[in-house]
Amino acid sequence: METKNHTGTDGSGSLFLTGAVLFANLDFGSLGEYALKAIIGGAIWMSFKLASDFIAEKIKNRKK
Repeated sequence: METKNHTGTDGSGSLFLTGAVLFANLDFGSLGEYALKAIIGGAIWMSFKLASDFIAEKIKNRKK
């Protein structure tokens, strides 16, 4: 009986290894700080976006 050792390469093993290496070197203390900065930055961006939409709508209605 002939047996073959098939070592197929699927992407999940490589993905798991890459993720494990990246998460092993992750500094969880700065991760919270980064999340807070991202939330504050997103809120500032959203307020500017809403203000620009409001001003653009006022200008568009004024020209009519």
